[in-house]
Amino acid sequence: MSRPLILLVRAYQLGISPLLGPRCRYTPSCSQYAVEAIGKYGAARGGWLTIRRLCRCHPWGGCGHDPVP
Repeated sequence: MSRPLILLVRAYQLGISPLLGPRCRYTPSCSQYAVEAIGKYGAARGGWLTIRRLCRCHPWGGCGHDPVP
């Protein structure tokens, strides 16, 4: 289940993200964080970490370096 999710995020990175430009407040970007989290922890926990990260990535949220735990 991890592989299809990673492929979906990669498709976003190659197809949609270049059209939107850099918008993420964190490093690594939210999509790269998703790939790393899903690759390291699997679909369930990695997906949960990604959802938590996406919920923090808003104008009133934090910023800076936020690596996958």
